[in-house]
Amino acid sequence: MTHDRSDALFARASTVTPGGVNSPVRAFRAVGGTPRFIHAADGARLTDVDGREYVDLVGSWGPMLLGHAHPEVMAAVREALARGTSYGAPTEAEVDLAEEIVGRTPVEQVRLVSSGTEATMSAIRLARGFTGRDLVVKFAGCYHGHVDALLASAGSGLTTLAVPGTPGVPETATALTRVLPYDDRDAVAALFAEEGERIACLITEAAPGNMGVIAPDPGFNQFLATTCAAHGALFVSDEVMTGFRVSKTGQWGLDGALEGWQPDLMTFGKVMGGGFPAAAFGGRTDVMQQLSPVGPVYQAGTLSGNPIAATAGLTTLRLATDGVYARITEVGDAIKDAADKALSDAGVPHVVSSAGTMFSVFFTDGRVRDFDDAQRQDTAAYAAFFHAMLDRGVYLPPSAYEAWFVSSAHDDAAVETILAALPAAAAAAREAARG
Repeated sequence: MTHDRSDALFARASTVTPGGVNSPVRAFRAVGGTPRFIHAADGARLTDVDGREYVDLVGSWGPMLLGHAHPEVMAAVREALARGTSYGAPTEAEVDLAEEIVGRTPVEQVRLVSSGTEATMSAIRLARGFTGRDLVVKFAGCYHGHVDALLASAGSGLTTLAVPGTPGVPETATALTRVLPYDDRDAVAALFAEEGERIACLITEAAPGNMGVIAPDPGFNQFLATTCAAHGALFVSDEVMTGFRVSKTGQWGLDGALEGWQPDLMTFGKVMGGGFPAAAFGGRTDVMQQLSPVGPVYQAGTLSGNPIAATAGLTTLRLATDGVYARITEVGDAIKDAADKALSDAGVPHVVSSAGTMFSVFFTDGRVRDFDDAQRQDTAAYAAFFHAMLDRGVYLPPSAYEAWFVSSAHDDAAVETILAALPAAAAAAREAARG
């Protein structure tokens, strides 16, 4: 089947939009070819403008926990739309959503925003305002949105495009940022011993998903939290990807509460918006009370708590039952096992890496623990694998540095399509690796 309409749309888009896309990884630069323009989505499937159907393993980069166009989410959104799209005033929906987040997570208060970038940017500002300190610590390969101070060894689209930083961010914007190797306790301890009194916060993805999925060693996040507390810094757990995706609370939030520690601040996004632009940051009451209008740290947003986004997010969270998480675990395990077997049978060096139900495949030998390990992979092999899957009706992330996502809408037929495509894709990866 041809992709004439996608090709034509991409040509049109490229004349009016940089690179033809509104977010870099969509451009297929990392895998080659022309991006597919999507016309519709339902359940676990996408349909492009040329009429071709794909089983979706991107899920809008994580939000579609229940699958696309879930009937109950759509019904709630239609009802909310009938009352208007935006008021610039408080609504009951945003209160309900905030209560749902507070009820499920360790945070005591939460503020709604419109994007994950906005959530992390606001959390950093709040941490600096609360502590009266300036330094921020992050890890190489962790991506926290396109915040100037955090665009250093950021992973995600920057990794794909092989850009370690970006023009347009002055040195003064990152001068107060310290970047450490991921999962390296010695490096953390040494930095805090040297500069602990100047550190406002340490921010980390609860489980990184933007250099490929890499789960931290057991106890690493607890070590970060206790190290921050010992030096008077705040521990910020970025759960824009993991929050409500890997469990009802996020992978590490509930475990931390049970172990007697929890993050000082957390950021959320994706699933909590139900496919709409919505995110949040929250934490301890004494920290959150430093926000305007009750405190001196200013933060605002015209569309924050948008009633349509809040309705979609709230409905999604309320539908995210134990059965939903059991299904995505079952489906994820089946795909991971099948990918591992197909690549092993084809003799392709690889590592299937996961954190809960988020997972990815690294085309490399040996354990992948950090950003340096992730960068050793054979991206040409991934590109061949990607296109072979795409040709067989499976839509993977168009980058070797991204997470694969499943939904509760992935039925047995969708899973079978994926499993049937894997052997040929593994063979394509083997040939690319040899070349």
